[in-house]
Amino acid sequence: MDLDFTRHYDFLDPLCLVFVAMYARCVPRLWAQTVDTHRREVREAILDTASALVTERGLLSVTMSQIAEETGIGRATLYKYFPDVEAILRAWHERHVSAHLAHLAELRDHDGDAGQRLEAVLLAYARMCYHRERDGTEELGALLHRGEQAASAQQELLELFRDLLAEAAATNDFRDDVAPKELANYCLHALAAASSLPSEAAVRRLVAVTLAALRPPR
Repeated sequence: MDLDFTRHYDFLDPLCLVFVAMYARCVPRLWAQTVDTHRREVREAILDTASALVTERGLLSVTMSQIAEETGIGRATLYKYFPDVEAILRAWHERHVSAHLAHLAELRDHDGDAGQRLEAVLLAYARMCYHRERDGTEELGALLHRGEQAASAQQELLELFRDLLAEAAATNDFRDDVAPKELANYCLHALAAASSLPSEAAVRRLVAVTLAALRPPR
């Protein structure tokens, strides 16, 4: 029996075209995802390396060459990500601040009554201020934490405190004779003093005093 190969290939060609089209759509997408992941990993490695070098050698002693060498990439590659050391440190600090805000928001949204969550948020923020002085981020923040990014982070922090204080005031266990926004500013400035305290125990005492001031006057 004769086989009609022409008909056979006519049948396969559309399928081949379908597979080729699927391959053309999927492979570039997978490649793009892989490249994006690699770029994110390199960027994170650069930020982590810069942070470690600042802690080890001081803020003004770090160079682009040192960061490239310690990260394990070439200087040309490093300059594709950041134009200078200050840009790297600013990106690192923004990541640092975002992580702190995310942690405080998680504590705010945790299970438990408003008073418990308020105490957890105040203690966490006070500890952040305490460790900021000791891990070198206080000096870095003074240099880099300015402009719109700083104002946005400060506003987000104030709103987080304000909303939680308003919720706590509704329980009658915390004062409602002062606007939550004013109390939020009070907490922010009072707990900033934790940066100069000598120990974690002193930080906890500061939080206890701050909480006492937030309760209704006798």
